[in-house]
Order: sequence, then C-alpha cells, then structure tokens
Amino acid sequence: MIGKLNQLMRLAGGEWLVSFTTRDDPGQMFDELKEEAVKVEIKKASKARSKDANAYCWVIIDKIAEKTGVSRAEVYRHAIKEIGGVSTIVCVQDRAVDRLREGWEKNGIGWQTDVLKSRIEGCTNVIMYYGSSVYDSRQMGQLIDSLVQEAEGLGIPTYPEETERMKKQWRSQAKVSCNKAIHGASSAVAG
Repeated sequence: MIGKLNQLMRLAGGEWLVSFTTRDDPGQMFDELKEEAVKVEIKKASKARSKDANAYCWVIIDKIAEKTGVSRAEVYRHAIKEIGGVSTIVCVQDRAVDRLREGWEKNGIGWQTDVLKSRIEGCTNVIMYYGSSVYDSRQMGQLIDSLVQEAEGLGIPTYPEETERMKKQWRSQAKVSCNKAIHGASSAVAG
C-alpha cells in the first residue's frame, strides 16, 4: 500500500499513534486485522522500472551475447549477480535446499540461486537473486550501468545519450509521481 504519513501523536499511555493517507482501500484488511497485533513496516516508496529501461537492457544484453557467443540468458543472469541490493540470503535445512531453489527459479530467468556452506550443522545458506521484473528504477539503473560498462569494455556502442535520456525520464517521472501523491494526500485531507 502506498500512502503519505500524515500525523504522529504520543498518547497518554505512552503509545504512539501514527496516521497516513492513501488512495488504496484498506477497509477489508482493517476489518480482518483490527483486533490483532500487526507488524507494520514503513519505508520510502520507490518508482517501478520503466518499459523503456527494460527494452534498452535487453538490447544491450543481445549485443553482448552476439559479441561473446554467450546466451542472452547467461549474460542477463551474470549481470544480475554483479549488482548489489537484489538478493537475500536464507539459511535452510539441507533437505529443503533443492525444493527452495527449484521454486525460486521458476519465477523467471533472472531469479536464480547460489549456495554457501552454513556454520549451522545440517543447514545451507542459499543466496536468492531477484529478477529485474521486480526492480525499482534505481536497481534497473544499476543493472543497465553494469551492462553498459561490460558492453563498452567489449567495444560495443552503447549510446550514452540514450542512457542519460532514460535516467532523466525516470527522475522526472518519480518527481511527478511524488507530486501527485502529495497533491492527492492534501486533497483528501482538505476534502
């Protein structure tokens, strides 16, 4: 759920009351959970990647694959492992490793895993990489920058002006989205 923090107040009993506005309808969730203890996580909303960025990413991947003779899938999968912030590590029982990896990797080409030995007997650490389909604009930018660097190292033209144009577009779209959210929240409060 995307929203805007609205009010923060300390109650007489020492608890905190935090309110926010949203355009999403939280009614059903509220009705189901209003009597339960819930875990709330608040973090800055990030903009999803653009279709232009995805298309440009695959153009670069195709050129690298053609130049190196490596499959497009392998170029993509390698690039994902080269950037930070797109994986998580879980420790699982040895008997569950294969099933976890198979299930994760069914999500798509970029959804891949590696294993590391765990210090816990009978367990294995599994590194789980997310595919770019769930990247925000910052993560997609990192992926494209990594691919552009690889392509340039191979002497492949990368059209830096196109990369910069897309980055400017992402930034302006993020500002427009933020302004719409702020305007929508203030309209809801005023109305």
